[in-house]
Amino acid sequence: MNVLFLSYDGLTDPLGQSQILPYLSGLSAKGAKIQIISFEKPERFEKHQSIIKKIIADNNLVWHPLQYTKRPPVLSTMYDIWKMKTLAQQIITENNIQILHCRSYLSAIIGNWAKKKLGTKFIFDMRGFYADERVEGKIWRLENPVYKSIYNFFKRKEKQWLKECDQIISLTFAGKKEMLTWNLQIDESKINVIPCCVDIDFFDRKKVENSARQQIRTELNIAANDIVFIYTGGIGTWYCLDEMMQFFKVYQSKFTNSKFLILTTENPSVIFAAAAKNKVAKELLRVTESPRNRMPAYLTAADIALFFILPSYSKTASSPTKQGEMMAMQLPIVCNDNVGDTGFVIRKYNAGWVVENFSEVEFEKTITAIVANPISELETIRHGADEFYGLKNGVENYWNVYKKSLGQK
Repeated sequence: MNVLFLSYDGLTDPLGQSQILPYLSGLSAKGAKIQIISFEKPERFEKHQSIIKKIIADNNLVWHPLQYTKRPPVLSTMYDIWKMKTLAQQIITENNIQILHCRSYLSAIIGNWAKKKLGTKFIFDMRGFYADERVEGKIWRLENPVYKSIYNFFKRKEKQWLKECDQIISLTFAGKKEMLTWNLQIDESKINVIPCCVDIDFFDRKKVENSARQQIRTELNIAANDIVFIYTGGIGTWYCLDEMMQFFKVYQSKFTNSKFLILTTENPSVIFAAAAKNKVAKELLRVTESPRNRMPAYLTAADIALFFILPSYSKTASSPTKQGEMMAMQLPIVCNDNVGDTGFVIRKYNAGWVVENFSEVEFEKTITAIVANPISELETIRHGADEFYGLKNGVENYWNVYKKSLGQK
């Protein structure tokens, strides 16, 4: 089974290490011969390439990194697509590639072309509703005729790819349900739901030294009896930093021994500005970053996880990576509803509390529920992470998609 995996995201990006490489390594172990084209940002490539190259070598993968081009907008992306297509054609013809596994929409341009011209199978791994995300995130402003034409192009192609590809991967059941309303006459069995996976063996509280919680709290000047909320990941377009600060402020006003730990590679000044804007004292925050190998230890330092994501149409198809990781570490979660399958998973596994909106009244109601009904069955949360987000299940599901694309049972 010869596979070419195409990604406009880099393997040296955080998602490359937490999402792409774990399941490709698992698929390689099952017998797939996988080559990868990815676009790497120079600063991240220089810093992390040695780590990625070791993972690649250890898992019998082949990597073809290309340099990501940032400017000028639009033209730089077109240039990168041309580079990907040129290299993909060479690899396909020289290696008898059977399957193009295309991560998101830009890669799908090459996947659909190769299916028609070179006879390869085309797996459309959507990773969300890309064009709508760009508009709702105000990256593409439709009043600009250039971006409006790009949006319309991708919405047309989206429908074409869904009809013409061999298999579709949706991150969420909510996204699959939405696509089935588009009257594209797609066989429902062609849409495979595989959420962002978590390596249960890596995110395992039992494998973290007992002293880690206290050690990290000491490093961060957090008292042993403090209640610690934790947020992990980027702070940007989709993550509601102001609303998270507002929730923490309401909670902290009732429990003055609470702190908010934020693990991110973003500039801390953005976070401190949001805190000041929402009247959260800077000394209540701990902002730092963690290498991936220390993430489980940092998560043990917390008591409750917190993340709010802007609920919007495009987020119907989104699966937050952080949710599976937090649940695997047995952390109860406070999050909002109407983002992919997030609320459904929290309720199904009694893994935390779901706010219905971002009002102070709703925050008060949620905090009352946290106090009145603390979650004691933490193993149930971990079971939910394993059942819904587990990497082993994810790899098996991807393997079945590969087999289905080739007409194998």
